[in-house]
Amino acid sequence: MIIPVNIKDGNYNIILENGAISRLNDYFDLKRKVLIVTDDGVPTKYCQEVAKNIAEPFIEVLPQGEASKSFENYKYLLSKMVEYGFTRGDAVIAVGGGVVGDLSGFVAATYMRGVDFYNIPTTFLAMVDSSVGGKVAIDLDGIKNIVGAFYQPKGVVVDTLVLSTLDKRQLSAGLVESVKMAATMDRELFELIETEPVCENFQKIIEKSLLIKKSVVEKDPTEKGLRKVLNFGHTIGHAVESHFFGELLHGECVGLGMLPMCSLSVSARIKKVLEKIGAPTSINVDRNSLKTYLTHDKKSTSEGVVAVFCNGIGDFEFIKTDFDGVLENLDLIIAK
Repeated sequence: MIIPVNIKDGNYNIILENGAISRLNDYFDLKRKVLIVTDDGVPTKYCQEVAKNIAEPFIEVLPQGEASKSFENYKYLLSKMVEYGFTRGDAVIAVGGGVVGDLSGFVAATYMRGVDFYNIPTTFLAMVDSSVGGKVAIDLDGIKNIVGAFYQPKGVVVDTLVLSTLDKRQLSAGLVESVKMAATMDRELFELIETEPVCENFQKIIEKSLLIKKSVVEKDPTEKGLRKVLNFGHTIGHAVESHFFGELLHGECVGLGMLPMCSLSVSARIKKVLEKIGAPTSINVDRNSLKTYLTHDKKSTSEGVVAVFCNGIGDFEFIKTDFDGVLENLDLIIAK
């Protein structure tokens, strides 16, 4: 199926179709130089399949993990594009998870003031969230996504067949992002994940998650208002992720970050869902350490932060609070 994303600065399609990475020429113009960026955790066969569709492919493989979303790798990829003689008419394709997509997108956004960017997510998390919406970034000085831009892709290909090579932990972390969107905006999707066998409903969960993300991004492409709802769980989650740099996956941190930002009844339901899908629900962490990272959050000001709070499944509100207020219910996730 094709899901169109209609944004003022550039419309594009999400291709949700099994085997789509083998048929990229059906969707995009790839008769040019294309930098394919991936990491060593992605099976080689996926990049090889993508490269078959491209006139002049150049593959760069980075180490797996959050540490690769660095200024050094950003500079390295730009230098390679210069070395290979890339022009403004050429393109970048990300084949991987959120780290690869964020880094590659930022490279595409800034090389010669912008070249075409295509995203082929290979993790559940990237499929339902980070591949759509145009947020691209790198980390700096241990702070996640502190340097970045809004830069929409020219197309996104979601080929669910690649999930067959994904390990259980990555699948679990990705599902958390669907839980996040469902908890705040789609009670029906939440109840599906809550009550039905998840592995039998991957396609439906991905489709419904993408439709939520599309709707939000179309209404608010640069996060001036409604799109901030997608930050549910991220205020505390990003602080947790920075504190445990590399030890916990992004989705795992978001799951932990949701639990203190709900009514107690909603928190209890989300906790059961996280346990069902195999995501962590507690950590050993110091409140003051997280508070330090909160002050570096892009959503924070000198007065505090606007956070997303979930009072009921399928409902949300934005609350303005200080950093102590954000951490008020932190005991819900601190290991006893």
